[in-house]
Amino acid sequence: METNKIYLSWEQVEGLIKDLILDIKLKNLKFNKIHGLSRGGLIPAVLLSHQLSIPYTDSIDDDTLVVDDICDSGETLKNLTSKFKVKTAVLHYKPITSSFTPTIYADTIYSKNDWIIYPWERKDSKTIQDYKLN
Repeated sequence: METNKIYLSWEQVEGLIKDLILDIKLKNLKFNKIHGLSRGGLIPAVLLSHQLSIPYTDSIDDDTLVVDDICDSGETLKNLTSKFKVKTAVLHYKPITSSFTPTIYADTIYSKNDWIIYPWERKDSKTIQDYKLN
């Protein structure tokens, strides 16, 4: 089956960030710092940090919101939450492929074949993370 690449604009990402902020407020989530997972979570985490006036941190403890771009397999966030009692946020969540449900997510993807290309990624991005190719 062919992969469907979906190219997001910065405006779409900003809209997803606004959706996360609304969900944070509606659920009355509390945390004192924000951490972005390398590499996809770094930019969304910094955007959230600025919008919420909550400091960005390189360290993770139980009072941290951990951010990633997408929860696809869910393994990264699942492994992390087995070590820390953190809240998690992602721009996109794929419930049909993920073994983990983030605390909050801005959008849901129901197709196994959709591959999101974020504006900070190369347009010719492969449908597997380049760090997994080595």
